[in-house]
Amino acid sequence: MCDPDADGGFVYTTVEAAINWMHKYSMWPMPMGTSCCAIEYMAASCSRYDISRFGAEVNRYAPRQADFMFICGTITYKMAALVRRIWDQMPAPKWCIACGACACTGGMFRSYSVLQGVDKIVPVDVYISGCPPRPEALLQGLITLQDKIMATDHPLKGFFKEHDLRQAQNAHTIPAGIITQD
Repeated sequence: MCDPDADGGFVYTTVEAAINWMHKYSMWPMPMGTSCCAIEYMAASCSRYDISRFGAEVNRYAPRQADFMFICGTITYKMAALVRRIWDQMPAPKWCIACGACACTGGMFRSYSVLQGVDKIVPVDVYISGCPPRPEALLQGLITLQDKIMATDHPLKGFFKEHDLRQAQNAHTIPAGIITQD
């Protein structure tokens, strides 16, 4: 992305790579803490582990402002519809991390009332095992999600090759006779 031999310190990149880089380092989580995994998430959010270096320090409890959902803990069947509704309210692109054995597989709660894995209601991008997982595992899951975001093909891929912007006529020209003030 950067040419060290270039004069003037220019950075060469594509729009798709720049957008993925921005998504990677400005991810705002929507935490769904329902069990003991939420306590480990709170520990990972504190200054000892410095989650802000990954761009995920701003918890958003409004789904329309969140980039990814961090599901920490047991999800019951009564709560499944609410989790899906919150997921549907999040803007695209959106991602999901299932944290802990309960969120991934239902954990030790093999019961009539517990959902056996949140991947039955929302698409999960990263699974973090453990009961509860350590804060280091949560940070590793966040890094895994960032790597997945960087490897994603962006919807704009190929747009600029199909539409040559250099050939486009400049739509912002000032008509003759109009005086502008500097």
